[in-house]
Amino acid sequence: MFCIFVTHAVVAIDINSYYFINHVSSITKAGKPELYEDVVIFTAPSRYRHVGIAFAHEGFSSVHWFKKMVTLETDPELIKKGNTYIELDVLVYIWTVPEDIQEVEYRLVLDGLWTVDPLNPLKRLDRSTGLVYSVFPVPVVRHPSFPFEAPVGKLQFSYQAAPGETITVAGSFNNWDPFMYQLKEINPGHYYLDLPLPPGSYQYVFVYQGKQIIDPNNPTVKYDRTGRAASEATVR
Repeated sequence: MFCIFVTHAVVAIDINSYYFINHVSSITKAGKPELYEDVVIFTAPSRYRHVGIAFAHEGFSSVHWFKKMVTLETDPELIKKGNTYIELDVLVYIWTVPEDIQEVEYRLVLDGLWTVDPLNPLKRLDRSTGLVYSVFPVPVVRHPSFPFEAPVGKLQFSYQAAPGETITVAGSFNNWDPFMYQLKEINPGHYYLDLPLPPGSYQYVFVYQGKQIIDPNNPTVKYDRTGRAASEATVR
């Protein structure tokens, strides 16, 4: 399933990546803001015709408009009838977090009415203006080193998927056992593993939902005689 949506934000992460598309596609209903890597995903119910967001750090001078999220139709019978897309019951705005901001104050425009975000319980009263703002703290996201930049004596594995999944890593260091080493979910959807190993070069793959997947963050890929691909990293 692919997610198609429009946003005016310029993001540092790849919004066309499988992981980001898969994550946004999993949003089935509007909720409070969510931090994903270095962007915040704001959502609103599609019962509103027009939803906008304005930020305090911009002086509320600009309104950024939400867009309706749709997915590609997967039912062959409906596709034959010309139903190519399904509109989901969610409006989305994706906002890049500036480096110097640790929390964001904002207000929404719901069908022309300025208001706080009804789905975000965090609010703050500005006593100088009497206005109430919605507030979203932006926690510091840990960006670990990838295996090809690992500290001396270990590999650091990183993987992104939906929260609550089981991600393992198999490689030449454990005879390609798909069950021995499981990544730990440090933050929702963010999985990590530090693996001490002797110096040398190692090939590995992630195992997710029964499939072997090369590391999307590691540019070094090797192929064996059968054509099977694996990521490669070196322990110093």
